[in-house]
Amino acid sequence: MKVSTAPAERSTVVLEVELPADRLQRSIDDAVRHLGRRTKVPGFRPGKVPRSMLERALGVRRDEPNGRDPIYDDAKEHLFETTVAEALQQSELDALGIPSPEWTRFVEGEGAAYRIVLPVRPDVKLGAYLDYPFGVDIDAIDDAKVEQVLEQLREQNASLVPVEDRGAQDGDYAVIGFEGRRDGVPFEGGTTERFPLRLGSDRMIPGFEAALLGMKDGEERTFTVTFPADYGEANLAGQPAEFTVKLRELRRQELPPLDAALAQSLGDFADLDALRVDVRRRLEGNARDRARHGFSDRIIEFAVANASLVIPDLLVEREVEVMHDELRVRLAEQGIDEATYLKVIEKDESKLHADWREPAEHRVKVMLVLSAVADAETVTISDAEVAAEIERARRRNPENPKLTSYFDSARGRAYLRSTLRRSRVVEMLVDRWLEAHPEVGPLPHLEATEGAAA
Repeated sequence: MKVSTAPAERSTVVLEVELPADRLQRSIDDAVRHLGRRTKVPGFRPGKVPRSMLERALGVRRDEPNGRDPIYDDAKEHLFETTVAEALQQSELDALGIPSPEWTRFVEGEGAAYRIVLPVRPDVKLGAYLDYPFGVDIDAIDDAKVEQVLEQLREQNASLVPVEDRGAQDGDYAVIGFEGRRDGVPFEGGTTERFPLRLGSDRMIPGFEAALLGMKDGEERTFTVTFPADYGEANLAGQPAEFTVKLRELRRQELPPLDAALAQSLGDFADLDALRVDVRRRLEGNARDRARHGFSDRIIEFAVANASLVIPDLLVEREVEVMHDELRVRLAEQGIDEATYLKVIEKDESKLHADWREPAEHRVKVMLVLSAVADAETVTISDAEVAAEIERARRRNPENPKLTSYFDSARGRAYLRSTLRRSRVVEMLVDRWLEAHPEVGPLPHLEATEGAAA
């Protein structure tokens, strides 16, 4: 068997394989035996049919243009399967996929030859991925941010009290019943008996909440508003509608005093100052966690921007499919049908895939460059680490056996190993920079510090 390769565009290689006459003949003889066992020919036992009789029974038309030849088809299929793996090993190609071959010769007594255009893992030429022209940006935590959190805590612990001495205002909590009509006829989804709403939240269509201002408990009001032109229901988009609304309940938020009693109700705090100290500590921890993630992202983009590579179309197409799978998971978690979602966003699958192609290409580039950096830094992940990650996935997803089964497979383990390896090399680069810049101080992951505190 003779194997030759030639580079082609977009990280592909043309692989040409030539096979001698004897190997071709063995494949044809095997095909005759295979088909002879499966084809009934009167007067012959399965597997004992002479080739000439088998060809007649199969309707071979070898001398006609585009004629049928099941024997040659079977021989080609098995010959390709048995030789392409040898050819890849001999040529030391890291193929990402194996397309169908183009047979350039297939002649009994002479031999056979085929060619395939293989997508191969691209050669990544790393540029600068160290000595960053940037540093770490840590958000400063001042007194104003601490007080903002304390106000949020007051809101979370507020009580709702009935409004009796005035009409509805923005910020009030209301329970309303309403009926919506188009041309005097109620429309689907436009009627409800009890609907909770915080006025001023812009939860309803424009103008609806403003029309409720000044209403008192038990009052009924009729008004007209217009649906937005981009509203999800086409028959209502841009159309005016009349609503009759009854205010069934009206309550206002009553905030608790910002004092020691509030602090003590929120945890083991002696007074308000102790709560302030804890809030500041948590805000600073969040800021340092965000700074680490932001610095990691900039390191990745720096390495990607300075690397040179050509990405095979196959990898981009695969990543688009991954992104589609991610969308399906998110929709399933929210109980949304995919067809309904596509209808709402007014796109079909092909348009969705076209929109994703550019971000998919960037994601592939990031993965390839980080893998190359991991090679340069000799970062490895042990089998024990992969097993530990599988166990963590099993604990996190006890009701998803398909996921843990996937991680137990060879493909799943390879995915976990490469993911862990890329994460480790980025963490290593961050820690290396921090060691060289002790003035910045530690940038621990938030979950790590919370675990230590626990």
